[in-house]
Amino acid sequence: MFNNNPIGMLDTGVGGLTVLKEALKQLPNETFYYLGDTERCPYGPRPVKQIKEFTWDMVNYLVDKGVKMIVIACNTATAVALEDIRKELTIPVVGVIYPGARAAIKSTKNNRVGVIGTIGTINSEQYELAINTKSLKTDVFGLACPKFVPVVESMEYHSPIAKKVVHNTLKPLKEKNVDTLVLGCTHYPLLREFIQSEMGEDVILIDSGAETVSDVSMLLDYYNISAEPTNETRTHQFYMTGSKRMFEEILNDWLTVEKYGIHRVSITKGNE
Repeated sequence: MFNNNPIGMLDTGVGGLTVLKEALKQLPNETFYYLGDTERCPYGPRPVKQIKEFTWDMVNYLVDKGVKMIVIACNTATAVALEDIRKELTIPVVGVIYPGARAAIKSTKNNRVGVIGTIGTINSEQYELAINTKSLKTDVFGLACPKFVPVVESMEYHSPIAKKVVHNTLKPLKEKNVDTLVLGCTHYPLLREFIQSEMGEDVILIDSGAETVSDVSMLLDYYNISAEPTNETRTHQFYMTGSKRMFEEILNDWLTVEKYGIHRVSITKGNE
């Protein structure tokens, strides 16, 4: 039955696991197929054309797996490719930018919102557009943080190195007097402790990925494609294009999944 088909979730690497963690809490009846393009991560510094090509590689791989919905758990891919993908696919496609933007508007009291993300996400100005579409009075201050993703992908996100990188990177943003900061990359929640410490406890951090799960839940109801309840344990599938060992270490460190399969794949050829 189509309703019991998996939900496909994609990211450039391990960052989307922060979205999946929230999805497993909110949508326990659903099965998820997660794909991380760890071999070609990061996408942020890449040309727009290449980001689109790589994102389509991931989308096509998951579609071939029979997913009923695609969640682009990557801000860079959302900014660059979401609209094109929505036009081509017949299944629902969800991105992470608009949910994060809505949450930021709701949170800010002084109408000064910071956004941190990859070079690609910040240069796209998609967060500024999304926020100002809803609230022209809100000032948006974007800051690219190109060193954050490599720190996470190299398993250094608990280390003094990560703390120093966060400290040095966020200096310009601290001068902007923002009261709300959007974590505009799904890798960044893994650095949340350091980011919060650097920005101060009065600054509200918005996890754009976690906010996206509410949209996923709503669309499942809207299209009447929610999975049927079952007493059986869902078998989630994890696919990555790079190191299986490193991916598995981060997976087990960041979230506990009762039952899953983990595979290294070639997404350009569509076979394992």
